[in-house]
Amino acid sequence: MESKTSSSSSSSSSSVIEHEAYARVGLLGNPSDVYYGRTISFAFSNFKASVQLRPSDELVITPHPTHDLVQFRSLDHLVNRLSNEGYYGGVRLLMAICKVFYTYCRENGINLHARNFTLSYDTNIPRQAGLSGSSAIVCAALSCLLDFFDVRHLIKVEVRPNLVLAAEKELGIVAGLQDRVAQVYGGLVYMDFSQEHMEKLGHGIYTPMDINLLPPLYLIYADNPSDSGKVHSTVRQRWLDGDKFIISSMQEVARVAEEGRTVLLEKDYSKLAALMNRNFDLRRSMFGDDVLGALNIEMVEIARRVGASSKFTGSGGAIVVFCPDGRSQVELLEENCQKAGFFIQPIQILDYDMNHQPTVLSSSAAFSESTNTRLNQPRQLSPARVLQGSHFRIGFRESETVCIQIRINGPDYYAGTSAIALGAHQQLSEGSQ
Repeated sequence: MESKTSSSSSSSSSSVIEHEAYARVGLLGNPSDVYYGRTISFAFSNFKASVQLRPSDELVITPHPTHDLVQFRSLDHLVNRLSNEGYYGGVRLLMAICKVFYTYCRENGINLHARNFTLSYDTNIPRQAGLSGSSAIVCAALSCLLDFFDVRHLIKVEVRPNLVLAAEKELGIVAGLQDRVAQVYGGLVYMDFSQEHMEKLGHGIYTPMDINLLPPLYLIYADNPSDSGKVHSTVRQRWLDGDKFIISSMQEVARVAEEGRTVLLEKDYSKLAALMNRNFDLRRSMFGDDVLGALNIEMVEIARRVGASSKFTGSGGAIVVFCPDGRSQVELLEENCQKAGFFIQPIQILDYDMNHQPTVLSSSAAFSESTNTRLNQPRQLSPARVLQGSHFRIGFRESETVCIQIRINGPDYYAGTSAIALGAHQQLSEGSQ
């Protein structure tokens, strides 16, 4: 195998790097991502995880002072802590992605420099709420590693969700690719995990969509979703065994996402409401109430009692809600949630998330001094300069040479011509004025 070497002169190896990854909502189609299905998911900015990488003499994984607590006031404090939040914090997640990243690079002939680093993290994503808090930490850490070792251009964006998932599988976390795709790509994404794509490419086909297609959505979650379904599900094994009901039901869940894509493009929100309810009903028929958990079901029912549509954001712990009747319906829902002890808040959807760009770029980055512009935040081109129908963003990346990142329907493309660089420089300069 031909060896590919990262740049040893990149300033990212001597600078502090910080990345964020956000909570995600599975809007339609989940959990069919684990069953060669289709989903629509999006990242949202209400909650996030951040990881910081600092160059250091030794490789250090820093425990979080709260989430990796090892000192307690009393035995009672320890037991309550474990009962509410479990045994694990984020240290094991950081270790796992380091191992997976290193192994992937070694197996694919990507040489890594020998400098060490210290990783630390923070998160405000509610635990056990079905918002992909664990994968957010892993995703942010992967972005730090990509930039520290300057190998982003050697690991395709479509492959990165696989690495995040592989790190979690190292720890026995059972999940699908949907969450990781949403957090790597950012924004609203339609995902096709058809068996043909997965077997041929090793990943699905991921198509970003305009977030402005979404109506106002709300998040409902519990403070401590301990009753999130403690009965082991047999759905996976039944699917593997060829159970016709499970197979046909999961195919129907995938069709919900497929139809939902058209519904969103047409902004037919009455159909969207019906599809969200249909998605949950199909999940309930397959998994059963004992698996889903009484608390999760109650959240869904509270929304339905006021005429809103709702479904799980993930596997349980939180739901996404659409109120087709507007503000009066939202106020009634808020009142009912308060009585039941649930939290509710409007979902703030990210337009486009450059998770893979470092928050802090060194002053040597091309054009950074002359434009005085934060290059880690891409600027949207004016409508006259956007190819109609394309999801198009442009931003600078620090590497061995000046590169422009152009994102069209998901993947990373690179161009190094002076003409493109000049045009992008002009666009960023205009945007900063």
